[in-house]
Amino acid sequence: MGAGEAVRTTCAYCGVGCGILATRTGDRAIEVRGDPDHPANFGRLCSKGTHLGETVGLEGRLLHPMIGRRRAGWDKALDLVARRFRDTIANFGPDSVAFYVSGQLLTEDYYVANKLMKGFIGSANIDTNSRLCMSSAVAGHIRAFGEDVVPASYDDLDAADLVVLVGSNTAWCHPIVYQRIMAARAARGTKLVVIDPRRTETCEDADLHLAIRPGCDVALMNGLLAFCRREGALDAAFLQEHVTVPADFWEAIEAESDLWTVAKTCDVPVSDLQRFYALFAATPRTVTLFSQGINQALRGTDQVNAILNLHLATGRIGKPGAAPFSITGQPNAMGGREVGGLASTLAAHMDFADDNVARVGRFWSAPRMANKPGLKAVDLFRAVGEGKIKALWVMATNPAVSMPDAGRVREALSGCPFVVVSDVIADTDTSRFAHVRLPATGWAEKDGTVTNSERRVSRQRGMLPPPGEARPDWWIVTEVARHMGWGSAFAYTCAADVYREHARLSAYQNGGARLFDLGHHAAIGNAAYDEMVPFRWGRDPFGGDHALESRLTARLVTVRQAKLPEPLRDWPFTLNTGRYRDQWHTMTRTGLSPKLARHREEPLAEINPRDAERLGIANYDIVRVETPQGASLFRALLTASQRHGDLFTPIHWTDRQSTGGRTGLLPRSLTDPHSGQPGFKSTPARIEKVAVEWRAFLIVRGEAPRFPGCLWSSRITVPGGTLYELAGMGDATALEHSLPSGEWIEAADIARGTRRIAVVANGRMAAVLFITQSGELPGRDWLIAQLQAPGVAPSLLAAREPGARPDRGPIICVCFDVGLNTIVSAVKEQRLADVAEIGKALGAGTNCGSCRPALGRIVAEQASILARSRVNV
Repeated sequence: MGAGEAVRTTCAYCGVGCGILATRTGDRAIEVRGDPDHPANFGRLCSKGTHLGETVGLEGRLLHPMIGRRRAGWDKALDLVARRFRDTIANFGPDSVAFYVSGQLLTEDYYVANKLMKGFIGSANIDTNSRLCMSSAVAGHIRAFGEDVVPASYDDLDAADLVVLVGSNTAWCHPIVYQRIMAARAARGTKLVVIDPRRTETCEDADLHLAIRPGCDVALMNGLLAFCRREGALDAAFLQEHVTVPADFWEAIEAESDLWTVAKTCDVPVSDLQRFYALFAATPRTVTLFSQGINQALRGTDQVNAILNLHLATGRIGKPGAAPFSITGQPNAMGGREVGGLASTLAAHMDFADDNVARVGRFWSAPRMANKPGLKAVDLFRAVGEGKIKALWVMATNPAVSMPDAGRVREALSGCPFVVVSDVIADTDTSRFAHVRLPATGWAEKDGTVTNSERRVSRQRGMLPPPGEARPDWWIVTEVARHMGWGSAFAYTCAADVYREHARLSAYQNGGARLFDLGHHAAIGNAAYDEMVPFRWGRDPFGGDHALESRLTARLVTVRQAKLPEPLRDWPFTLNTGRYRDQWHTMTRTGLSPKLARHREEPLAEINPRDAERLGIANYDIVRVETPQGASLFRALLTASQRHGDLFTPIHWTDRQSTGGRTGLLPRSLTDPHSGQPGFKSTPARIEKVAVEWRAFLIVRGEAPRFPGCLWSSRITVPGGTLYELAGMGDATALEHSLPSGEWIEAADIARGTRRIAVVANGRMAAVLFITQSGELPGRDWLIAQLQAPGVAPSLLAAREPGARPDRGPIICVCFDVGLNTIVSAVKEQRLADVAEIGKALGAGTNCGSCRPALGRIVAEQASILARSRVNV
């Protein structure tokens, strides 16, 4: 790709699958904008996608194969990996080897990894971090449809009269989907109901928010289905033609499904429940979107089937504006599901039935086919810890952070005889346990396909050359297979070769038995592959506008609400975990972007103010969140959006960014019995304040070393350097050792225990360190800007420019760097009445739109303040 030439590709983040136009502007520089012709986003991008260009540099990249701490050539590294795998299989059998892969892989990468493990090594011990994200949806789809089919499209959002969001903070986690919902509300008055224990920003525009007790979704949906039956809202003709109903189904639905029983179970007002039920029953065009809040539960599969039952029984499926819709978290979770990237599936939507094993074995000419499901993620790492798995390959993921009970996972990795990690980043929490590290290409360099949440296949195209000796993941796996002696079966020369084989397998002896069928691409040429435009396979099940869907037969699945546990005396809180708006997974990519860091600069433990008051916790105190699995430190955020008795912590922070915020240490390794997905949303926990004697921040060009003895440190990337937030006990003067060399400018206030130090080198600010024992620390924005200033401001220790420019406050709109104080001032002074007027005045909310709920709340709060002031006058 030459400079100035736009490349059509797809976003590296969530499963919305947005199209991107990427233009190379330098050796390692690109400009990113939304692709107006891509049907997933029509040119819109969220904050993460908008700032992808900030993440394609070589900072922290793994550029060469490494054996231990020494650089090695590819042949030597591949020989070692192949030999250790061969020896392990020979001595302990194929089940002693495992792969743990990722929804960050392209479909072609996934395909060859699955083929190597299940057809040639002979074990199904290949699982993916998508197990943690959406495997309960997979299990629910298979139970209902016999196949992992998502019977919905984004077009349904445009046609819906009611959208129900269940366990999804869509405004933050899938902002482009949320914008589409908001557009439908504006165009056709679509109603919005949000079902979530937390009052997230997604709730700001909702007609109704049901803050249900965690884990009671089956009771809620069963109650709704019973209500629809009583109200005559079932679709008898659809049930007769398309759906099998178990003999005991309606008896189970009617048990304990009256409004008052359900309201008590869910801990919501009967009036709100009645309102939701009546609205659903009266609205045939309903889309129910569900995500991690449903999937990441100990009864997640049952919760999925409760939603599917509801839509099947009422005929709200396969019609415009009517569908149950699982929206995935990762960019290619769906592609991994299609090729068998999960340990519980074989390939091309086939399970491990004998005829499927034989069929795939024939197609691959496989010498040693796996004939049963392998170990799912939690069990896989448990087997590593027990010494049953002796060789492990981790691809494009960071399980030492993201797995539940991550401390135990680290112990398992440290004791594994042979660990291979292929990744783009040299130093991750997981790669520190690797015996061999293999450099993979990153998003800006990869070439292949991905499938998004609506089953749309899109091309990902590289726009930068691979740096150093980095290679595509499919190439790395292929070369290991060749070194193990299976070269003829892995004779791929490009990604298109892999895709063609994948397409052929999907159609091989299919005969319409499976909806997943890419047979029209079985002989696609390289040029046609290069020019491939986005397409959806299978179209909408149950009719739609594609003939084969009418052959799909569904079944209702009997599910009952499990008894919910009572709070434990020693662990009285329920911990929920999830994502922040502008960060992604363990921040190996988003952490490189200075702008994305500003929305949430530290890991926060969110707690209801009533609970905080009882425990003596104030806003932004350091707190310890503890579970039976482990403990970690966070800043406290008091917010009424949290239910009484619940806590929320983000999943993103690792040892690379903070001494605390390690949420992965906290959840139990308990899983859903059907899907094997961990229950991240309901861990018993406790929280307590941690006293500190001083607080500080350090802004430094480049990076600083670790801060020994510091109780709390957290880092983010800022333009020109790094910002560290610090807190601790005892003498804070040790922090001075982290300052770079240069001329010091210093001021102190002994009464408040405050010190301010600036370091000047080569006529520019190199660092500032501000410490206080009892006073307030100043804002950071102006000081951060001084890292790139050509000279040294005389007011450096005052932390503001002469004349005191107003503090813009916490960043609300990342796209345009607009802070809270700036927005509030504009609303007051210019009498801005709505989000659209804020956009015209400040630009905020006019790009990705993910801050629009926050802007709406600010407008409402200022209107309320103004109204109260008038009453008082």
